[in-house]
Amino acid sequence: MSKRVEKVNPSLLLKDPGRSVATPVRRPRPRFLRPQVALGRRRRKDQRERLAMSVSMLSTFIKPMHPEGAKFVGIGAALTLVLFLIWAPLGWIGTGLTIWVYYFFRDPPRVTPTREGLMVSPADGVVSLLEPVVPPAELGLGDQPLMRVSVFMSVFNCHVNRLPMAGRITRIAYHEGLFLNASLDKASTDNERNGIAVETADGLRYGVVQIAGLVARRIVSFVQEGAVLKTGERFGLIRFGSRLDIYLPEGVDPMVCIGQTMIAGETVIADLLSREGPRLGRRD
Repeated sequence: MSKRVEKVNPSLLLKDPGRSVATPVRRPRPRFLRPQVALGRRRRKDQRERLAMSVSMLSTFIKPMHPEGAKFVGIGAALTLVLFLIWAPLGWIGTGLTIWVYYFFRDPPRVTPTREGLMVSPADGVVSLLEPVVPPAELGLGDQPLMRVSVFMSVFNCHVNRLPMAGRITRIAYHEGLFLNASLDKASTDNERNGIAVETADGLRYGVVQIAGLVARRIVSFVQEGAVLKTGERFGLIRFGSRLDIYLPEGVDPMVCIGQTMIAGETVIADLLSREGPRLGRRD
């Protein structure tokens, strides 16, 4: 079997006096090609930067979805396909509604403050009420008024609820009721609700109540009695518009104002280590 011999251009060979075999010589890259190579590298770098910027902008609109919403998005997608078969304009309407359902069940990551003594908002929305109220009897928080912070969530807010402050779930109490407008004061007592009582490591107790609204018909809880959760950890959600009431520990004043926008797991609503009184604010 004959061996294949590769031919080498004689002009590229340099006789090495110390060796009997000619050594190929690599010619340097022509100078007129070097600017073109540098330009190509800059273009590739610019393309990578533009791609990274596009991904970053896309992440602003596309958020992770909570598993609770998967079946609703699936139902919406199936109905959308049927609507397209019936009439294309109906299909586009179905597409918009399906996207809205996905957006409703979004569950973006949040940056929760970790300093001791801070309580964060359990929900996205707007502070609708601030007043001392006797907490629901089913929470077992006593019969003395506690400062209540009410956060109203519209259908456009993220509806995943997060624990205001680390502690142990001592009680979970579900109460059947009506489906009045969640922004009304009497919704706290008349509407369907699910309350949890929490005891912190320092022995302080507070309560969080999920209240169903006009559209909401389903309160979902992710936790059980005895569970120990961290500040900002997810504990439930309410489908399609609702409200959350937070009953602060005794003697604690809120650090928020009526009309202020809340971000679940991030916005500080109270500081147990602060001696500052109730905060005042203005709307501009």
